Amino acid sequence: MLTGKRRYCTNNGTERIYQFENKDKQTLRVAFRTYNDGVVFRYLLDEANTDIAFVTAELTSYPIPDGVNRWMHQYTIDYEGFFPLATDGESQGRRNPNLWGYPALVEPLDSLFVLITEANIRRGDSGSRLCNGEKPDRYQVCTTDEKVAFDQTFISPWRVLIIGSLADIVGSTLVTNVSEPSKITHTDWIVPGVSAWIYWAHNYGSKDFRLVKEYIDLAKNMQWPYNLIDADWDVMQNGGTVEDAIVYAQQQGIKSMIWYNSGTSWIGPGAPGPLYRLNSKENREKEYAKLQNMGVSGIKVDFFAVDGAEMMNYYIDLLEDAANYKLMINFHGATIPRGWQRTYPHLMTVEAVYGAEWYNNLPFLTERAAAHNATIPFTRNVIGSMDYIPGTFSDSQHPHITSHGHELALPVVFESALQYMPDRPETYYTLPDEVKTLLSELPTTWDDTRLLSGYPGTDVIIARRKGDIWYIGGLNGTNEARTLHFTPASLTGSAKTITLFKDGTSERSFNIENNIPLTDANRTLSVECLPRGGFVAVIR
Repeated sequence: MLTGKRRYCTNNGTERIYQFENKDKQTLRVAFRTYNDGVVFRYLLDEANTDIAFVTAELTSYPIPDGVNRWMHQYTIDYEGFFPLATDGESQGRRNPNLWGYPALVEPLDSLFVLITEANIRRGDSGSRLCNGEKPDRYQVCTTDEKVAFDQTFISPWRVLIIGSLADIVGSTLVTNVSEPSKITHTDWIVPGVSAWIYWAHNYGSKDFRLVKEYIDLAKNMQWPYNLIDADWDVMQNGGTVEDAIVYAQQQGIKSMIWYNSGTSWIGPGAPGPLYRLNSKENREKEYAKLQNMGVSGIKVDFFAVDGAEMMNYYIDLLEDAANYKLMINFHGATIPRGWQRTYPHLMTVEAVYGAEWYNNLPFLTERAAAHNATIPFTRNVIGSMDYIPGTFSDSQHPHITSHGHELALPVVFESALQYMPDRPETYYTLPDEVKTLLSELPTTWDDTRLLSGYPGTDVIIARRKGDIWYIGGLNGTNEARTLHFTPASLTGSAKTITLFKDGTSERSFNIENNIPLTDANRTLSVECLPRGGFVAVIR
């Protein structure tokens, strides 16, 4: 895998296919695969009696009785929601009652967990979600389209249940394991990395050429390879155009990525542009060719409609045509990952999360961020790269009350092959030198990932390895001070030194300890965290 939580993945399971026949001699096959970390299954129908047949419903359902812990978000088309702990199937709000989006985390027994999702959406497939309107304790798979057409043969997406401890859940690559192998032969142009990003601090700041230049300079000074030019760049003014900005970035040694409106969801009055440049194949290839000639490295496509087959086909069209022009892709305001990062490895990340961008929009994240951040490593981020936009140390329109240690840990705890750094240039420039060095050197793809400890909404410690260096991120998701513990020897066996970035005496300060010797193989490190605090440890 070019992206994700682990470079080398093993797809080792046992498959068995069962065939059923009804009284009319119609047959249905169900393929099951069992793995050490879960079970997947899908349905197969053959030999339709007409040129086009339809699947009108799927009766798969997951029984989750009252009293069982679950972390689920109410379905929205952009999958931007919280995963509050609940013990029943009652809706927690009015938006799309009794509809639940993937992934859904369940704890049917103490310390035994199941994560429910789907994988390997192909052309013609409708995405699905969970519905419990008939019975609150039965979550049925409901496709977005009321009926799914097929010609002669129907194969459903895989229904995926990742099963085990929380460490099994977080470390699993089952979603990509069961998805189709890469369709891209030459991948040397697919280069993950960190990018500067203007929108969090300056709403629609990409209209302003001079502001865009400041973020290009930020990327250069922080040694980040990319800068993202966001919405409304087609009306850029104040000294230059988007073409001028891309040329300036090239002169600074920075690669550019630019934003597009998908033209399928928010396209009415006030919708940011550019609009309708990617919808038809003719327009899309014309735009892609232009971008390639300009030296653009990738695109961010935003504001997608619901997960029916037509929209899934559009995602695939965007990916397949982008590969021909060597353009990486970030889907924003979009569906969740369903394994496409294996099939189309130039899909670098997907939003589908209530992330730090919301500090720019509404006040709700401020009070809920810490618990939310300690939940999504066990839910949303399990299934694929997550464009949360981590690493904010000042404030956007609405303040954050997580600590500096917490914020610094986010780009380690959250996996995303393109990691967008959203704060103001002057904020990054005034950080301690050790913190700037960490942010300059931080990888965005990993050779291994392990959960060291944690529980959804309470705390999490995740270790990620790049080469022979381990990066460990810890989050306190509570409003009380907590001490988090981990044992470095469980990662390295012969660790030499560790650098620790901890909470300072106040929320917006650091306590940095350099070159701590690790001479005791069984030594457990205890890190005191402020309320909503966190830490980063680097083991060399």
